[in-house]
Amino acid sequence: MAQLVPVETFDLVIFGGTGDLAMRKLLPALYHRDRDDQITPDSRIIAASRGALSRDEYLALVEEALRRNLTDGEFDDATWQTFASRIHYAQADAFEHDHWAQLAELLNGVGARVRVAYLATAPSLFGPIAKGLKHNHLIDHSSRIVLEKPLGRDLESAREINEAIGECYAEHQIYRIDHYLGKETVQNLLALRFGNSLFEPLWRRSAIDNVQITVAEDLGVGGRVEFYDRVGALRDMVQNHLMQLVCLFAMEPPSSLDHNAVRDEKIKVLRSLKPISPADVGTSTVRGRYTSGAIGGETVAAYVDELGGAESSTETFVALKIEIENWRWSGVPFYVRTGKRLKAKHSEIVVQFQDVPHSIFPEQQFNVKPNMLRIRLQPDEGVQLTIMAKEPGPGGFDLRPVALDLSFAETFGVRYPDAYERLLMEVLRGNPALFMRRDEVEAAWQWVDGVIDSWATSKQKVESYVAGTWGPSAAASLLDRDGRTWVED
Repeated sequence: MAQLVPVETFDLVIFGGTGDLAMRKLLPALYHRDRDDQITPDSRIIAASRGALSRDEYLALVEEALRRNLTDGEFDDATWQTFASRIHYAQADAFEHDHWAQLAELLNGVGARVRVAYLATAPSLFGPIAKGLKHNHLIDHSSRIVLEKPLGRDLESAREINEAIGECYAEHQIYRIDHYLGKETVQNLLALRFGNSLFEPLWRRSAIDNVQITVAEDLGVGGRVEFYDRVGALRDMVQNHLMQLVCLFAMEPPSSLDHNAVRDEKIKVLRSLKPISPADVGTSTVRGRYTSGAIGGETVAAYVDELGGAESSTETFVALKIEIENWRWSGVPFYVRTGKRLKAKHSEIVVQFQDVPHSIFPEQQFNVKPNMLRIRLQPDEGVQLTIMAKEPGPGGFDLRPVALDLSFAETFGVRYPDAYERLLMEVLRGNPALFMRRDEVEAAWQWVDGVIDSWATSKQKVESYVAGTWGPSAAASLLDRDGRTWVED
């Protein structure tokens, strides 16, 4: 495992410190980093929220959340006592800036240290919180601010948020987070592409037939139903997670891993995306919403029932045919899909290479399959390359696909850190390479807004699909009309 280097002494303020994200992801991630000695003894984690809680009351909430969200054997009393000593609580209303005395008292007078504000709140609070920090003189040259996704719900609102944050922080102090960029397998996509000369000659239209990206969830919307109904799958997942995967896969080799070099290449991909017009939505997009079905032997409710029976036009599934108009990728379709209540929790990138130009095995014409590279993001992170091989034995010359399989967990034999663990450490180190620049976010929204507008103009309907399947039948037709199929085994 890579050497674990402690970060500088810091104060990390988590706004929305009593919320689901803080309790389920951020605090468990910090607990793991503390257990591995990456947090210095005098660093502090300060939760900020509207509620009037004592420190002991908040610590009780955190302990209960850690016991619930950590896996067996990860919680131990000694580590908890050390971790708890770093945690503080301050009451702070996003709109009552004159009543932040408790937070200001905690932050001031402790000497020079990295100061990070993590906004684990609704995007509508991002601007007011930043202004509150500025109003109370809690921003200095060492300050950084982390913005959770989604950054707005369209290009206009994203620009408004960026403007509001930009009035308080310089661009190099702003970290727009997408937790997919912190996944080890996503990082390995860079290593696979740019650390191996084997793939670069093949990473182009002359060798690749199509690319499929799937981010599937078996869970429903749960307690997020009201929020989700205002957002939908396209805004919630495609604008950020899937766009970032497309960019990392398709971008040109950067000159270095410098954060601006990588971001410059990603923005070129976003600006090369072919717009989806109203005339294209029927052949290039699919919207779906789950009905009642069975997952893991358990019957689950339909989306409309979770919504309380209210009418809704929100999609819980989306599939898109994306085209990149540049020399490397012209003519290579990128099929992407994501959804709730699908058959399994499953995220991967599938690269389907072209057929051999001429087969010398006429009797094996139905057995020769194109090579395929599968980059598994979750749950079993790894890389699998499928090649054709001869069946052993003295009989005929029979061919079959054989998988060269690399499981990262088996190879490296270590616990895989959560994406938030990596990203939190990168913020504290001041490394913005794994975060989105303002122009990236706005370019992604510009393209997604075009899809949303085309849906509205064409009155694209939302197809139904049974929970526990791979989505509506129209998603299969999206590829079938091109003579292709989704890879689902």
